[in-house]
Amino acid sequence: MEEIKLEHPITADGQEVQSLKLRRPKVRDLEVMEAAGDRDIARSVSLIANLAEVSPDALRELDAGDFMRVSETVAGFLGQKSLT
Repeated sequence: MEEIKLEHPITADGQEVQSLKLRRPKVRDLEVMEAAGDRDIARSVSLIANLAEVSPDALRELDAGDFMRVSETVAGFLGQKSLT
């Protein structure tokens, strides 16, 4: 599990979220990502929301810089440099 401190906290389920805890993805997470469509950002949002156990709508409120740092962490789980 990897914890990423957000530079710009978000609100999820009525509570301030200052960091996201990401678990390592499983094949079922990749299937959910694939079902999200053919747009890279939508697929990334789907996967990250699933791994962090927050809603996709809450994740969409992330600052772009925080989103890129989280994306890079998840890409590292997959042996890639970037999700997008």
